[in-house]
Amino acid sequence: MKPSSLVLRGALAAIALASACGISAVQAADTYAQTRYPIVLVHGMSGFDAIGPVNYFYGVPDTLRASGAVVFTPAVSAFNSNEQRGEQLLATLRQLKAAYGYSKFNLIGHSQGGTTSRYVAAVAPELVASVTTVGTPHQGSKVADVVADVTGATGSTGLVASIATALGQAISWISGNPTLPQNAMGTLGSLNTAGAQSFNASFPQGAPTSPCGQGPEVANGIRYYSVGGTAAVTNLLDVTDGFLGLTSAVFLGEANDGLVSRCSSHWGLVLRDDYPWNHLDEVNQAFGLRGWFTPDPVQFYRSQANRLKLMGL
Repeated sequence: MKPSSLVLRGALAAIALASACGISAVQAADTYAQTRYPIVLVHGMSGFDAIGPVNYFYGVPDTLRASGAVVFTPAVSAFNSNEQRGEQLLATLRQLKAAYGYSKFNLIGHSQGGTTSRYVAAVAPELVASVTTVGTPHQGSKVADVVADVTGATGSTGLVASIATALGQAISWISGNPTLPQNAMGTLGSLNTAGAQSFNASFPQGAPTSPCGQGPEVANGIRYYSVGGTAAVTNLLDVTDGFLGLTSAVFLGEANDGLVSRCSSHWGLVLRDDYPWNHLDEVNQAFGLRGWFTPDPVQFYRSQANRLKLMGL
């Protein structure tokens, strides 16, 4: 028998076997991140859902979807209190439930997006399966404390708040969400130490049981997880690193990501608190630039989705 005939017969046999076993392109699709409940990525202060093709969680939503996840990236106020942002997020979740029938959601929040997510979990626990916070200042940020102190001492609080509020309005307009209310003083009051303490007293679910410790993994039927970074300047080509290098100085040697200390990032079960990322690396910004040989933030989110999947969430 000719070699060409053998090849042809082998190919036909493989096709027949695949058909018999029901193998198809759909069945072979990537399901690594296919969670039971949709994933909702919640942006932080001065953030947005997407500006043109650029998502706040740079490159993350598309990668998760390619791995089988259902992902939403709602927009909330760039500058506002945890409670106001939380009410906006809650309204979006209720709309998604009404439109698609989803019963619960896995919330993954970066920075203030973490406390925004915690608010929703506290006031509407029936809608939330899990909350994972990334670089969230649960105990407040020393940077916010310094801003409050300096502007208060110089009498420039109103001016700075007006500028930040205007910036938030510009961000919302550019990202296609011009009606979102902006309130920079609300943000400052949520992110400084005093504001964080007040918020935690009202919404303690998942709170650490000791200083710089961790809290319960499950509170009120919801699973809580946290992740943090401990680098400030990670890539000299990233124009945002200079700013984070300056803000990192206010922590006086305490491990931090440029805006949030390692201990402040703790909430619920601490998965890891020393990723070699700064505050923007945590969401793969700016534009994917990060330190050489550091973990890929996009793959980090993909692995978090797989973790939730394996837990039946």
